[in-house]
Amino acid sequence: MTEWMKSILFGLVEGITEWLPISSTGHMILLEEVVSFSMPDTFVELFLIVIQLGAILAVVLLFWKEIWPFATPGNGYVKKDIVVMWFKILTACIPAVLLELFCGDRLEEWFYNYQTVSIMLVVVGVLFLLVENWNQNRTPVASNISDISYKTAFLIGIFQLLAALLPGTSRSGATIIGGLVLGLSRTAAAEFTFYLAIPVMFGASLVKVLQFGTSFTAQEVGVLATGMITAFLVSVFVIRFLMQFIKKHDFKVFGWYRIVLGIVVLAVFSVWG
Repeated sequence: MTEWMKSILFGLVEGITEWLPISSTGHMILLEEVVSFSMPDTFVELFLIVIQLGAILAVVLLFWKEIWPFATPGNGYVKKDIVVMWFKILTACIPAVLLELFCGDRLEEWFYNYQTVSIMLVVVGVLFLLVENWNQNRTPVASNISDISYKTAFLIGIFQLLAALLPGTSRSGATIIGGLVLGLSRTAAAEFTFYLAIPVMFGASLVKVLQFGTSFTAQEVGVLATGMITAFLVSVFVIRFLMQFIKKHDFKVFGWYRIVLGIVVLAVFSVWG
């Protein structure tokens, strides 16, 4: 398999798993166990982070009207509700920023392995089933993004820490579960998760690029661009699917998927050693 084909495969997996609550990082770690790049480790680390920008651009495209605070560029008119929303999103980012400052790359050394991924796939899958059963007869206290308080936004940011600490948790899964527990509707929880990913992933990508530098080879630029474009195109379809899906269904199917996958992965890698 050529490096270009590998980048397409990773982009495909990123685009699917970034938005479904099944753990993109977990799937990437597992994919790396089967398919590995024949490129410098420093670049591969960069690739696995920056490829997420392709997925983020899909959010920007699909939700542009909901996230852009100016009615017409340059006319000075500001949509106050969107500005307030962004302040709430930044509030939710505070826990992740503090974690990065204090722990940084040490998290990868401690937890980035198939055992942690497998266990967290199962644990969070079970949590999805429990939360959805508990949530069946509750009336959401926040059906729209505008209903979310600063306190709730910060608490969702705390839930997001689980994904940063333990790969296999799923950033979207952790924030969606947090949102449901805190009284958000499924639609509001999913949308807030999408918007929260924008500053988090842009920030993570910027840090990696600054660490790596700008000395990319032509092949590295091509591989990175291919992965990002693939992730972008796939993400457009996956986000649309998810937003339609949750209008009529709950998240239990993703919980069961996580449980089955986690058990299979743990069994397979235990046998293979």
